[in-house]
Order: sequence, then structure tokens, then C-alpha cells
Amino acid sequence: MPEQITISEAPQHVNETVKIGVWLTDKRSSGKIAFLQLRDGTAFFQGVVRKNDVSEAVFLQAKELRQETSFWVTGEIHEDARSHFGYEIQVQDIEVVGTSEDFPITPKEHGIEFLLDHRHLWLRSRRPFAIMHIRNEVIRATYEFFNQEGFIKMDPPILTGSAPEGTTELFHIDYFDHDAYLSQSGQLYEEAGAMAFGKVFSFGPTFRAEKSKTRRHLTEFWMIEPEMAFMHQDESLEIQERYVAYLVSKVIDNCGYDLKLLDRDPEDLKKFTKLPFPRISYDKAIDMLQEGGFDTKWGDDFGSPEETYLSDQFEQPVFVLNYPKSIKPFYMLPAEGRDDVYVCADLLAPEGYGEIIGGSEREVDYDKLAAAIKKAGLSQEDYQWYLDLREYGSVPHSGFGMGLERFLAWICKSDHLRETIPFPRMLNRLQP
Repeated sequence: MPEQITISEAPQHVNETVKIGVWLTDKRSSGKIAFLQLRDGTAFFQGVVRKNDVSEAVFLQAKELRQETSFWVTGEIHEDARSHFGYEIQVQDIEVVGTSEDFPITPKEHGIEFLLDHRHLWLRSRRPFAIMHIRNEVIRATYEFFNQEGFIKMDPPILTGSAPEGTTELFHIDYFDHDAYLSQSGQLYEEAGAMAFGKVFSFGPTFRAEKSKTRRHLTEFWMIEPEMAFMHQDESLEIQERYVAYLVSKVIDNCGYDLKLLDRDPEDLKKFTKLPFPRISYDKAIDMLQEGGFDTKWGDDFGSPEETYLSDQFEQPVFVLNYPKSIKPFYMLPAEGRDDVYVCADLLAPEGYGEIIGGSEREVDYDKLAAAIKKAGLSQEDYQWYLDLREYGSVPHSGFGMGLERFLAWICKSDHLRETIPFPRMLNRLQP
């Protein structure tokens, strides 16, 4: 019996006869030869069926296969320098497992709404396949990085009784006899974790009820949120840039085939692993934007055009430091000698992908934080547990949050975040 393998294992079985469970993605035939485009969840490659090398029944079956039919294919692995994968199988036998008729996503062009309506089937195509593989590697490398750095993972609640950042753009839930909300951030809970364990991180789903239709927004997305005790902002920035560089390097090392499918040159990514990343102040960023012709005033938040322009001035991701208090949340530490800015930073990705990380040093003084909560119009009772962290052994601490989908959109050069999550949730989409 031939050895059963996956397509990804084909390079280890050149000139050997093997058996692989596959689906048909496309086919073409020319007289005495049929070319089958095959996938098995690990990779895509070609099966070649030659009429003179197989029985008449097998050749006829190969020509009659329909898109997404599943079957066992038996054959000999050969090198194929013309393909992305580099190998193919010379087919000897076919054993159909499950038939498929009129698969809706054909090799022709389809509109994005049609593809999203059929996302459960679109995931089988090459581009989603590559992006989900890269997503998986980024998740794996995230755990690896923070474990190596001495962090422990602490899972914050998804159901909360208040808004971590004081926003009204939350999904409300009737929680028995109380109001509750789907979490928009685990940060406040991670601060509690940092006071208990020193260095912690969370990695989970977050929710924003913002009624936005831009390419940079989803209503459900995944966040990585580390928090570090006894740490100032400068040290946090060093961890952030090392983390981003680490993820990029792991994608380069372990996702070469997926990058090929996306036409993403690894050489273009390598420059994003060089440290340190450049840093500019918010004040400097305003000057740069005004010099570039933008009608941007000090105190304005940056939108996509402004972030794109700023990042285009650098070849690497760039930190923008110390934003005005008026556009940032209440819990940040005011900058020394300034009463108008916080000690915070956003990391802007190159190539027009905007903010991928936001972070800050946190206010540590009980009275000052209580005053900030009151000024923000929030209930001190709701945040008393958070204030307790400043009453019992408060220490300098810093943290940040990275949006997984925003990072992936940049690495995969995707036009929209909806491509970077298996089943996107947006303002107008809750299915499938």
C-alpha cells in the first residue's frame, strides 16, 4: 500500500508512490492528458493524468470530476519548477469520496459581497488559505514571544459592567437584572494581572459597536494586550518593536509558500525586522502634515490619509509619541512638564496601513486617576476596583494593544480587514 501523506509532505517523497486525500479546485484537459488542480488544506498542487499511464476508467473519471469533489489520489511525486509549490503528482488512481455539483465559487471573478455571502466556501480558495495560514503563524509566534519574555497569559472577561475607555460604542446586553457590555478591551483587567504577576498578556476577541464601514474596522476582532509592572513607556516601546519584528521574521521563516500565493515578496518584509523603529512626537507629526499640505491642526486626531502620509515618510513602522489628552482615554499618564499630552504612542505600519498598536504608560496616582475618571464623566463606583490598584502598592506600569487583523492586513497587503478573519462581522454583516 502506498504511504498516505499530505501535499505539504510531498517534497520528502519525490519519485515515491503516495496516496493523498484531496479536493479538486480546477481542471483542464488536452487530448490524452488531464491537469487537475488539487488542494488538501496544507497546500495546492497539480495532478497530471496521462491516458497512456492509467486505465480507461481512471482517465474518464479524471475528465468528469467536478470542482470541489473530494477523492483519494494515488500517484508518484515529481518536481515541478513552474508551480508555486514546486512539486506535482503523476496520477495512477482516483477514488471519489464525495461528489460536488455546481460549486458556486468558480475560477471566474466574483464580487466581494457574493464572496462574503459564501465565506464558508470562499475559505477554500488560495488567497484566504494563505492569509489564514499566516494568521495561524502570527498567533503561534505571539505565544512563543511572550512566553520567552516571561509573560503569562491572563484571560479578561468578555462580559463587562462598564466601558474600559469610556465610550458609548458598546454592544449592550441584558445581564439578568443588570446592564452589561461586550468587552472592547481587556486592558484594565490586564493591569490587575500585572500587579499580581508582573508581566501578563491577553489574546482574545473584542467588540466595537462603532458604525463604521471603512476598510480598517470590524465589529468583532482579536487583540493582543500586554501589561508590564515596574515599566516605563520607553521600555514598553522596545518590547513593542521587538514583538513586531519577531512576528515578521517568523512569517518570513515559516510562511514562504503562503507569501508566494499572495505575491508578497519576503525581501520587502525583511526591512521591517531592523530595529529600532523611528520615533517622532505628535508635535513633529503635525508639522510634517502641515508641510505636506494637510489642513491639520494641533489637537486633531489622525485619520487614514494622515497616517498614510506619515508612514510614507519612513521605510519602517514609525512610533508617534505623546498625543493630546483630548483624543486619548483617561487612564494614561500625563507627560512630565506638559499639561496637554499623555505619555503614549501609536505604531503606524508602512505602506498605508495605519495604526496597528496603541499603548501608553498608565496613571499611578489614586487621586489623579479618580479626578480623571470624574472629568471623563464616568462613575467612580464602576471603576472603584480599578482605583484599588493604585491604593495597594501602586507602581509605574505600561502596556499596549495590537489588533491582530490590522497587523495581518499589513503583512498580507490586504485591502480590507474582512479578509484577515475567518468570518468577518461588520456593520451590515452577521452571516454566515
